[in-house]
Amino acid sequence: MIRYDLICEFSHEFEGWFSSSSDYDEQAQAGLLCCSVCGTFRVEKAIMAPAVKTARKTETRAEDAAKAMTAMAAKIRDEIGKTCENVGENFAEEARAIHYGEKAARGIYGSTTPKESEALKEEGIAAHPLPDIFVPETDADKKKLN
Repeated sequence: MIRYDLICEFSHEFEGWFSSSSDYDEQAQAGLLCCSVCGTFRVEKAIMAPAVKTARKTETRAEDAAKAMTAMAAKIRDEIGKTCENVGENFAEEARAIHYGEKAARGIYGSTTPKESEALKEEGIAAHPLPDIFVPETDADKKKLN
């Protein structure tokens, strides 16, 4: 494996691991490289110094990775909030209505019991748990913070 320091057009630095230098070249040519911080596809190799491991460098990379994951989770949460409807405790009922064509297809999220979730699965209705970090803030949540 080869590790390259990569940098995007907005100067975000991160690393990428490739099976060979030609693997990097092929992915770069195909436009498959993406910044782990901002998501841009304009990525290239950064100037690299010899690999010397220090505790500070490891700590900084861990902090950068945590910030990148938090930023990506926020983007996903915002997108779900913009494009999906929170149907609350009516999730199973709404999912069925959409699945059977009784209501227009749309993105929904909400809550359901384990028993209802299993029933949806048995009916062939695709429904998956949404990790808490991706659940959009509701107006009630925002009011609690104020």
